[in-house]
Amino acid sequence: MDIYTIIFLALAVFIFLRLRNVLGQRTGNERPPFDRAARNVLHGAQDNNVVPIPGAVIDQAPLAPTADVVPPTDRWKGLTEPGTPLAQGLDAIAAQDSSFDPRHFLSGAKSAYEMIVLAFANGDRRALKDLLSSEVYESFEAVIKDREKHEQKTETRFVSIDKAELVGAEARDRAAQLTVRFVSQMITATRDKAGTVVDGSPETVADITDVWTFARDITSRDPNWKLVGTGSAQ
Repeated sequence: MDIYTIIFLALAVFIFLRLRNVLGQRTGNERPPFDRAARNVLHGAQDNNVVPIPGAVIDQAPLAPTADVVPPTDRWKGLTEPGTPLAQGLDAIAAQDSSFDPRHFLSGAKSAYEMIVLAFANGDRRALKDLLSSEVYESFEAVIKDREKHEQKTETRFVSIDKAELVGAEARDRAAQLTVRFVSQMITATRDKAGTVVDGSPETVADITDVWTFARDITSRDPNWKLVGTGSAQ
C-alpha cells in the first residue's frame, strides 16, 4: 500500500466517526417521528395547510350528544307521541332504512293522492300503473271499464287538501307500509252519454276523507311508494 492509500483510508475512518457522533446510532428504542396531523385530530386543532384526503378518516359516533342529534322523544314530534304504535312503527322502518323521512313522505303522498284521484276520474291507465300496486290497479281498472261500458265520464276537481296525517306505520320483512288519512274538498260528478249527471254534483263541494296505505320494498333501490290499499272514513 502506498502512502496515498493509507491517507485516504485514515480520512474515511475519521469522517465515519464524526458522522456517527453527530447522527447517533439506532438502538431500537427510539420514539416515532412526531405526527402533526395526528396531534391536530386528537386535540381538535386545524391546519389550513393540510388538505384532507377522502376516505382517510373513518367517521365515528360522537362521545357526547351534539346539537344535530335529535333526542328519541322528539324524533317524530308533530307526527305522533313517543311510545305509540305509530311511533314504534316509524322506528321500525327507520331502523331498516336510514334515509326514511316521514315528513318528506307525506309531502309526496299528498301529490300522489291528487294525481291518483284525477287519473282515476280521467281513466288514465298509464298514470295509474306507475302509482298503484297490481291488486289496486285491477280494482280501479274494473271501475273504469264499467264506466266505459255505460259510456259515462267522471269530472273531478280538487278544491283543497286540508290534511294529510299518518295513522299507521309498519315494517314487515322487506316491506314498509304507511297509512295516511287524507281530508280534502273536491267537486265530482259523473255524466252519462247525453251529459246528464248520474252521480255527484258539478256545483257542490264535497268533504271527502280517504284512508290510503302506501308500501315500498325497503331493500330496493327504487325510492317510490305505491298505493296498496284504499278505504274511506266519515
